Amino acid sequence: MKSNKYTHYKYISIDVENNIGVVKLNQPEVRNALSLEMREELRSFFTKVNNDSEVKIVILTGEGKAFSAGGDLSTLQGISAEAGRQRLQAGHRLIYSVLNLEKPVIAALNGVAAGAGVSLALACDVIVMANSSALIQSFMKVGLIPDLGSLYFLPSLIGRHRALELMLTGGKVTADQALEMGIANHVVPSEKLEEKVHSLASTLAEGPALSMGLTKRLVNRTVLDEIGKTLELEGFAQGMCFESTDFKEGVDAFFEKRTPSFS
Repeated sequence: MKSNKYTHYKYISIDVENNIGVVKLNQPEVRNALSLEMREELRSFFTKVNNDSEVKIVILTGEGKAFSAGGDLSTLQGISAEAGRQRLQAGHRLIYSVLNLEKPVIAALNGVAAGAGVSLALACDVIVMANSSALIQSFMKVGLIPDLGSLYFLPSLIGRHRALELMLTGGKVTADQALEMGIANHVVPSEKLEEKVHSLASTLAEGPALSMGLTKRLVNRTVLDEIGKTLELEGFAQGMCFESTDFKEGVDAFFEKRTPSFS
C-alpha cells in the first residue's frame, strides 16, 4: 500500500510502498545538481525516516538520465571562503544523516554521478549501477578538491593509489570498472535497474529491522569516528580553493565550454 506522507518536498520526490521508501533527486533539468535546497530536503527526509516504522529500506536514485551532476556551479560563482565553508557544512549534515540512519540505503545509479553526486552515492550502504552509468571525480576540472567525504570514502574503498589517480585526473569510472574496484555491489542492464534494486530492497525489508539497523550502526562506528576529521579539514581547504584564480577559471571555462587554462 502506498503512502503519501512525504509529499511536501519540492526538489526530491518520495514514494513509500511495501516498507520501501524510494527517494528520487527530482531536478532532471539540471541533471539533479545538489543545490542547497535539495541537500536540505534530503537531510530532512533521512532524519525523519529514521523514526518512521513504515519504512525499513531506502532507495536513493535520480529522475531522468543522471543520478546527480554534483554541485551546482551556477551558484558558486564569486563565492567567498566563509560562504563556501557554510555550504559544505550543509552538505556534511546530509552525509551524516545517511550514515546515521539505522536503515539500509541502496544507491541506484541510473546515470552519471559526478563530483558531490559520487560522494552521496558512496555514503550509501549498497550501490547498484546501471551498465550505462558512471562515476566522475570532476572536482579537479574546476580547481576544487573532492568534498562531501570522497576524500575519506574513496581511498578506504579502492586504496590510496587508485583513489589519488581518479581524483587528480578527474577520470571516469565505468560501471564495470566500479564493480571490479569494489565500489559497486552490482551492475545490471539499464532496463533492469529498477527490478534489481526493488528485488534487493524487498529481500532486505523482510529482514529484522532492529538487527539490520544495529549492524549498520556498528559497521559505521569507525567511519563516523574518522570521517569528521576529514570533513573539517575539507571545509577549510575547499574555502581556499573557492577563492583561487584556478577555480574562477575552471567555472568560466565550464560555462564557456572550453578547456580551462590553470595557473
